[in-house]
Amino acid sequence: MGTVTTSDGTIIFYKDWGPRDAQPIVFHHGWPLSGDDWDNQMLFFLAQGYRVIAHDRRGHGRSGQPPTGHEMDTYVADVTALTDALDLRVAVHIGHSTGGGEVARYVARAKPGRVGKAVLVGAVTPVMIKSDSNPGGLPMEVFDELRAALAANRAQFYIDFPSGPFYGFNRPGAEVSQGLIDNWWRQGMTGAANAQYECIKAFSETDFTEDLKKIDVPVLVAHGTDDQIVPYEDSALRSVELLKQGTLTSYEGYPHGMPATHADVLNRDILEFVKS
Repeated sequence: MGTVTTSDGTIIFYKDWGPRDAQPIVFHHGWPLSGDDWDNQMLFFLAQGYRVIAHDRRGHGRSGQPPTGHEMDTYVADVTALTDALDLRVAVHIGHSTGGGEVARYVARAKPGRVGKAVLVGAVTPVMIKSDSNPGGLPMEVFDELRAALAANRAQFYIDFPSGPFYGFNRPGAEVSQGLIDNWWRQGMTGAANAQYECIKAFSETDFTEDLKKIDVPVLVAHGTDDQIVPYEDSALRSVELLKQGTLTSYEGYPHGMPATHADVLNRDILEFVKS
């Protein structure tokens, strides 16, 4: 593990495992979690001989908790500081949910040679909020409810959310994992409430349309059709249309949290994409 200090003095925590001369894979976590949410994937790709890196977004996990910068442009500046410090070349950037938006914007702006491929898993791209230009998006009330629940009782909200729609545990016949729920709560409660509150605006209202159009490396779009957090039709289908080299892999009935609930399937498919 290590840390990098950004231009505004924020300390960003990261994990960096594997051979330094191996191709790097960088993992970007979702809201309101941390790099720990990728432990399964990091161990899998480490065993395949890759160098695997995962950071905690500012205000999340073990990174610093500054009063400002909880929006997408600063998140991406933090990633740039990390990739510059580690001098990562031809890296594969994999992002889940909010992390998918972070990947899209970073890859669109990355220096030449930094990025080889990208993977968007249940990503918030191109934009989540409903508007005249995005009639299939979610209404503001959905995100206002998230903010209200976080502010009222974050500890209980961070039990209810993974117990229900995040992992699809509210579906009939779902195999519920208490460990996943507890780990989600642990990661969420480690971060700063103010940062997580402001991040809701960042992941719901940031428009990544132009970022997706600019990306010129191959991108895998992986999305579950039963994603109750980021709707499949308004995210995956629209994102792949905007990408120059986009490939869509749809997972019938999979939930938003499929990197955890269906890690074996997702890991296999990402490995095949990375090697292709």
